Amino acid sequence: MTDFDIAICGGGPVGLALAALLAKRGVAPARIALIDAKELAQAIQDPRSIAVSYGSQQILEQVDAWTGASTPIREIHVSRRGHFGRTLIRSDEYGLPALGYVSRYGALVSTLAGAAQRAGITTIRPAHVTASNEQDDLVALRLDDGRTLTAQIVVQAEGGVFSDQAAKAITRAYEQTAVVAQVTVNAPLAGRAFERFTDEGPLALLPQDDGYSLVWCMKPTRAAHLIALPETEFLESLQQAFGTRLGRFTGVRQRIAYLLGLNARTGITARTVAIGNAAQTLHPVAGQGLNLGLRDAAVLAGLLAQQSSPAMLERFAANRQADRSLIIQATDTMARIFASAPDGAFSQSMLGLSLGLVDALKPAKRMLADLMMFGRR
Repeated sequence: MTDFDIAICGGGPVGLALAALLAKRGVAPARIALIDAKELAQAIQDPRSIAVSYGSQQILEQVDAWTGASTPIREIHVSRRGHFGRTLIRSDEYGLPALGYVSRYGALVSTLAGAAQRAGITTIRPAHVTASNEQDDLVALRLDDGRTLTAQIVVQAEGGVFSDQAAKAITRAYEQTAVVAQVTVNAPLAGRAFERFTDEGPLALLPQDDGYSLVWCMKPTRAAHLIALPETEFLESLQQAFGTRLGRFTGVRQRIAYLLGLNARTGITARTVAIGNAAQTLHPVAGQGLNLGLRDAAVLAGLLAQQSSPAMLERFAANRQADRSLIIQATDTMARIFASAPDGAFSQSMLGLSLGLVDALKPAKRMLADLMMFGRR
């Protein structure tokens, strides 16, 4: 007999959500192990902003792990800077309280960790898995403290743009860097998020607290220049790129930058499977990374609750192929339009025109909204 039925490597939101969902669906908590390299206190202090779609919020509600410390997105304004064409998606058009929410990574980890703890799931922190030995009937995991644990199924949920592991696993490197920061404006629009396609790349502003979370994609040399600028000059550059829909930008803090790339692998063997950023680290355009990972967790939990077996991993791969492929292809295509085409290229201009067409065609706009909130169903 193995030590556990299911061992989850990675205690981020996706790994924690999987653990809590497994317990919710009837897997004995004592048969679930969650292994994470970080102390919980360290993860909770992570200030990163994350976009949680309405569909993902519903998944988190299932395990009583939704944090109230979030800002609702009731409208998403998608446009092409300096060109005709825009799409405005509103939650009230679909009878929903919000299209999504903006939360803090640390706050989400805190509520999910609380759900896992209440369920009685075995949590091992801090611990690194140094070796994995897959056999016919089990997987043996060697930890850095010398212990060896065995499980019928191992789920790899460790990864992301901030991890060394993800950087080594990139399958396509974009010539783009994301500059992220918190900014304030003098004419905010409550509940409205912006996805602005500029000549340099996508620029997203997500409403959060008393300001906005900024994700601004561009060439690496340009990003390095902007990070080094004084605050006033940075804000002037941002103003020029975004425009005046929110009035004037008045402040910026927590500026950081990271290189962008695509990590998209199946990550599946007979008894191991990768989910979330361990399986797909995406370009941040449209903010789909976490949401795709939470859908992974929800589907996998439902299958492993039936049986912890290789057959269920095969069913998982087949079930998730369409959603994963569509989101990966869509984000990768948009990223490459800006990473490889000259600024102001025809392909970039066509993107703006298509936004106007989507806004005019209600079925197309409904399809786009549904994809952003729930993925391909």
